[in-house]
Amino acid sequence: MTSAISAITPIAAREQVFDRELCTFAICDISLSWYKYRPSLPANATFTALFFISAVIFIIQGLTTRRFLGFTIAMVLGTLGETIGYIGRILMWDNPWKQIPFMIQICCLTLAPAFLAAGIYFTLSRIVTAFGPENSRIRPRWYPRIFIPCDILALALQGAGGGIASTAGDNDRTQADLGKDIMVAGLVIQVITLTVFMGLVADFAFRTHNRIRALGNAALDPNYSHLRSSSQFKLFLLSLAGSTVCIYVRSIYRIAELSEGWDGPLLSNEGLFIGMESVFVVISVFLLNAFHPSRCFRAGFDKGQ
Repeated sequence: MTSAISAITPIAAREQVFDRELCTFAICDISLSWYKYRPSLPANATFTALFFISAVIFIIQGLTTRRFLGFTIAMVLGTLGETIGYIGRILMWDNPWKQIPFMIQICCLTLAPAFLAAGIYFTLSRIVTAFGPENSRIRPRWYPRIFIPCDILALALQGAGGGIASTAGDNDRTQADLGKDIMVAGLVIQVITLTVFMGLVADFAFRTHNRIRALGNAALDPNYSHLRSSSQFKLFLLSLAGSTVCIYVRSIYRIAELSEGWDGPLLSNEGLFIGMESVFVVISVFLLNAFHPSRCFRAGFDKGQ
């Protein structure tokens, strides 16, 4: 039996020799598991704790400030999704051949950053208002109306793809690949949306800079001068930029990873996953938690309004 398994490829072994759901460490080689490795318990437990703590902090900040409700809801959903995803990876440490934990973590960890991106989109209209709508090509209220539906479409595709893949049998590669391709399509839409978002932000920054050079302070809304001069607001802008870049780079990595298929080399590299997925997303979350817009906007925006 052992020689027969080693004589054929892992895929063939999965489809012809045994039912992966019956595998244990005693009878199956780790190369025949979903990831071809046993997920790290310390690493995944650490990220589970970090994202759960971050979710709790987002909830506390939302309840105490009662501001930026859309942002807070999006960030809580995103961080809870990350928490569930890493719990799935912890379950895979116990048994890396089980399909349900694999699908839980791949669906949750693929979907969760889309909620984080939605939270970022909610803040742009406030930023434009703070500097002056005249500096933007688009009226502030249109930013969430443009980007949130795009993000919902990306979420819907990723969720549908994950659902299709999760219901595929262990030997139904066609359905599993279809689900994977739909998830990739959702990620591509997410990256395109983020690219357009960053382009509009850069355009807004350049237009504001050029108008200040031409008109001086008259180019800016005087009602929010106190907000713009605050260190908290400036740090919030830097954290928002850093968070956006982290999610963007992570999404490109996930496109490359899933595009290779369920047996691709990127999917089997846990070190790269931790570096490009886990670390980038946790940095993004912690930046927005440390400089939550409900606190950074408080003094200046209340005074302006």
